[in-house]
Amino acid sequence: MFELAAAFRGTQIGITLGVLGLAIVSLMVTHSGPDIVLLACLGLLLILGVIDPHEAFKGFGNEGLVTVGILFIVAEGIQQTGAVSYLVQQLLGRPRSSASAQFRLMGPTAAMSAFLNNTPVVAILMPILDDWAKKYRLSVSQLMIPLSYSAILGGLCTLIGTSTTLVVNGLLIEYAGEPSLGMFEIAWVGLPCCLVGIVYILLVSRFLLPDRKPAIDPLSDPREYTVEMVVDPSSPLVGRTIEAAGLRHLPGMFLLEIERSGHILPAVSPNERIQGNDRLVFVGVVESIVDLQRIPGLTPATDQVFKLDSPRFERCLIEAVVSDSCPIVNMSIREARFRTRYNAAVIAVARNGQRLRGKIGDMRLLPGDTLLLEAHPSFAALRRNSRDFYLVSQVEGSTPVRHERARIAGWIMIGMVVLVTFLGWSMLYASLLAAGMMLATRCVRGTEARRSVDWSVLLTIGAGLGIGQAMEVSGAANFVAHSLIGLAGSDPLMVLTIVYGVTMVFTNLITAKAAAVLIFPVALETAAALGVDFRPFAIGIMIAAAASFATPIGYQTNLMVFGPGGYRYSDYVRFGAPLSVILWAIAVSIIPHVWLFQ
Repeated sequence: MFELAAAFRGTQIGITLGVLGLAIVSLMVTHSGPDIVLLACLGLLLILGVIDPHEAFKGFGNEGLVTVGILFIVAEGIQQTGAVSYLVQQLLGRPRSSASAQFRLMGPTAAMSAFLNNTPVVAILMPILDDWAKKYRLSVSQLMIPLSYSAILGGLCTLIGTSTTLVVNGLLIEYAGEPSLGMFEIAWVGLPCCLVGIVYILLVSRFLLPDRKPAIDPLSDPREYTVEMVVDPSSPLVGRTIEAAGLRHLPGMFLLEIERSGHILPAVSPNERIQGNDRLVFVGVVESIVDLQRIPGLTPATDQVFKLDSPRFERCLIEAVVSDSCPIVNMSIREARFRTRYNAAVIAVARNGQRLRGKIGDMRLLPGDTLLLEAHPSFAALRRNSRDFYLVSQVEGSTPVRHERARIAGWIMIGMVVLVTFLGWSMLYASLLAAGMMLATRCVRGTEARRSVDWSVLLTIGAGLGIGQAMEVSGAANFVAHSLIGLAGSDPLMVLTIVYGVTMVFTNLITAKAAAVLIFPVALETAAALGVDFRPFAIGIMIAAAASFATPIGYQTNLMVFGPGGYRYSDYVRFGAPLSVILWAIAVSIIPHVWLFQ
């Protein structure tokens, strides 16, 4: 009977390790997402009877997983109000070289990532960085990996910096019975790793990072619109020069003239100071007009946008080409009563590359004119087949930013950090309150909140937790733990070194969260067998799993910048693998002195 039980247990261990190996290979050689691969492997373990349904899906109720999902909503509120983007643009300034640009980029990125989940931080900064690179003629391939890496490094400094640290902290509470880590407790090791990592990037990137164009290089839009913006008297731009306000080097756009108190200022000097109620006339492409609307204190010159039926935060920008059968051809926009007729406001007009002068409302429309409209998204569906327009298309990511709520969103984020840091709140409760406040104050709408949650990340975490549970239930974790002890002997430091190394390899092959939840039960069993405190091993797993640099698939931010930066798989190996090894040595040197084994 005992032999049958042992054989059955051996079979379960073999199946579990085999499925784990299948997951690793699938993530390495296939194009399937980690959520699909890990869910499939979890289902296989369930079908083969290694775990029951309760054990398989227990991970989807993990506190860390729920917290990650809620933090996506908080980050969306910050993004929708522009609480970060304009500040970042001011901090980035005007670099003189790629090294200067990297230095300006990595400090703010690491600082923000320490208090915001680094995936939303990179998502917010990518379009800003792309425009910044175009504006100053920098190679975007010299900036995108530093953006991802600095976000990862900054996330190592606090408990909420990465979803991986939150997941491991949840495991520490739930499975190890340990108290939660403090907000800044991992900074003892995370901050040195962050500083060394930034220095490494600054010193080595010029030699190891490629200098090439992005793989995703959209065709440039030849249409140049003429658009007027008014400076609000309370705008932070008032009193600043054109140069200092960042209005001189807009990518694909230039400031044609300023209308001030009825007088035209042509050939605007970069040292010209902006005044309240100035009408700024720009000529440029549609992407830059979207960026203009994100600058606080600048609003479209036409007052028609404030007379539309729908609230501004529900609108978007739409391009429409006037047809020769349009009833308002040869009429001015004002005469045609465009807003009343179409429930849309004309923001800008493009005409065969001509630079149109005069106010928007006085422009006479001709067949073939391309209008940039602010309207409800339903306009595109209603007018797509209309004889009035040849072509109607929505401009992606053009919803006006709710600048008036930026201060509210900023205070909500600060309040969340204060509750966790100084009042000892659980990150789950603090993020729940913050997300609720974002929704209550209309910093983010319900539809935006639902859309902001990256379900693939949550499914990856939940499925990885289920496979980790299978490792523990089947005895595979205990088997691997004893194998590790056999390699390292009874020296806890050597075991910590091996646990960190295995986690580091796994996180670059099967994603950070999956590696963390798979190695956690192994480390827990190992610590118990050695009779030492488990906390140093938990910290090692946190750092090793979160510090994923050697492959694009290891961490979502690496994958996010892969296409826009024009990178190859080998770029990450060449540049990130040495950094991973350096942080391995730093972490293993520091951890035992802060969190003692005994």
